[in-house]
Amino acid sequence: MKKTAFISVISHEKKEENRGSVEFQVFCFTNKIRRLTSHLELHKKDYSSQRGLRKILGKRQRLLAYLSKKNEVRYKELISQLNIREIKTR
Repeated sequence: MKKTAFISVISHEKKEENRGSVEFQVFCFTNKIRRLTSHLELHKKDYSSQRGLRKILGKRQRLLAYLSKKNEVRYKELISQLNIREIKTR
């Protein structure tokens, strides 16, 4: 798996922050998702990993929904930094 310099920059920034923060948790889940995705490209019938990926995706989705309700500015910054999805416009 290729590691981009962008992700390593974010990880160094986040090491000083609180590891229990929503942003740090979403960042860790995003790294796990990318690792599992690259693993599943090679091992298409690894159903245990597929299940784990779905669980992590659900956790990240719930955390992002919580963050968007509590603080929309932090949510939009995180989405743009991690390049996860399109920014919602309300």
